[in-house]
Amino acid sequence: MADANELVGTLKRAAREAVEAGKPVSVYFGEVVGVSPLKISVEQKLILGEKQLLLSRNVTDFETEVSIGWQTESKSGGSGESAFASHSHAVQGRKKITVHNGLVAGDKVILLRQQGGQKFIVWDRTGK
Repeated sequence: MADANELVGTLKRAAREAVEAGKPVSVYFGEVVGVSPLKISVEQKLILGEKQLLLSRNVTDFETEVSIGWQTESKSGGSGESAFASHSHAVQGRKKITVHNGLVAGDKVILLRQQGGQKFIVWDRTGK
């Protein structure tokens, strides 16, 4: 009888693995519960730590370059001296900026887990 139960258990496990193999990625939802170190609570059952998380650019601070071209408004000010006369400044060309997009406690996030893996990609926020 033990052999039959063992066989049934093996068959069930094989069937479950075959079904899961058809879904190479699983989607989860979580909430950031800590930032330093990063911790995300997944569906109120599991807390993921930094070593389990891969962050997409959507959830990190990063630098990028942008092209800009504008002129500041003419304004005067100060004491009325000529150095403070009405003037404007042109801002042109490629400029480097920092996008402050890092996660903060309370952020709701979308996570992707590769089938069979222990790593989760923090894909994006769900909105507030």
